[in-house]
Amino acid sequence: MEAVRARYSALRDGDFVYLDAPGGSQVPDEVGDAIARALREASANIGATYPSSHRVEAILAQAREDGARFLNCSSDDVIFGQNMTVLDFALSRTAARDWNEGDKILVSRLDHDGGVSPWVELAADKGFEVEWIDVTEDLRLDYDDLERRLDERVRVVACVGSSNAVGTVVDVARVSELAHSVGALCWVDAVQYAAHVPTDVQALGCDVFICSAYKFCGPHLGLAYGRHELLESWRPYKARPAASDPVGRRFEPGTAPYELLAGFSATIGYLESIGGMGAIAAYERWLGERFLDGLPDGATVYGLQTMDGRVPTFLINVEGVPAAEAVQKLGDRGYGVWAHGNWYSLGLREKLPYPDDAIRVGLIHYNTADEIDGFCAELARL
Repeated sequence: MEAVRARYSALRDGDFVYLDAPGGSQVPDEVGDAIARALREASANIGATYPSSHRVEAILAQAREDGARFLNCSSDDVIFGQNMTVLDFALSRTAARDWNEGDKILVSRLDHDGGVSPWVELAADKGFEVEWIDVTEDLRLDYDDLERRLDERVRVVACVGSSNAVGTVVDVARVSELAHSVGALCWVDAVQYAAHVPTDVQALGCDVFICSAYKFCGPHLGLAYGRHELLESWRPYKARPAASDPVGRRFEPGTAPYELLAGFSATIGYLESIGGMGAIAAYERWLGERFLDGLPDGATVYGLQTMDGRVPTFLINVEGVPAAEAVQKLGDRGYGVWAHGNWYSLGLREKLPYPDDAIRVGLIHYNTADEIDGFCAELARL
């Protein structure tokens, strides 16, 4: 752990503890170095005959290979964009070009609004219907409710891989199977999932899978997978002379942020160098168990009470202390967490019992046992 943390300038002094990973992770120095090097040595565009352009082409090709390895798909089917939300707005409109008024879209109450609003706005424009898939009492996806809502009018089932608010993991493979049973697409906001769980889009069986690198120690960059046959069937919104090969490139309008793609490749290299997402997930599960075991009396965890079926993202409150006051005191004592009312999960907020705000605690692999123990002690002080 000391060797891992030494790769982060932000973590070297140890005076501040970052427990805010769902809002964006810290970044190892090698990622920033790769971005700076690309700006120094590859400030060009693709298609020219001179060396800096060739270096840009190499950065782009490497990023596609690294994205494919991270997601377990073909590099042809990788799409880069500004972030998950921008990719979701763009790809949802592409997908719906030939849908009909009265078609139906299912979204989940676990979803971040970045995965809901694209469909809500699209429905407003085109006359589609949007319905919520409910959650169970312990804030898991209600698969029975999903199954009840499926019919021949459903064009897409949109869900998260994992809740950004309460950490619940969704059985995406099961959602994919159910969606496909009525000819619908399975469309996954995987921002919180891909940061903590080894990803295999082939095993998940989904049609679209979107995540953001800044949640797993990378730059502010969106990454998406689209099923190859699906991408080939869509008519993209793009400038007509722009490249259409590989197929994922069709859905990247405009010049790509090549320096961020260099940073992305450095991010994947970093994750692989410390054991990959499998090792990271195992360590984070252990951290999450330590956190749950160390919580003081008077601390409420919303949703699942164990690490089974969740990532180490927790929504909590402390009895007798308003969340906004609690996070201010915790920040003054060197612990970075946030308070918020809905955490952009508007459908889930209706199911949560707190009156105003709640505290989100998000662990990630660079956190330590001592940090978790110290934080739980500060909660006890509160």
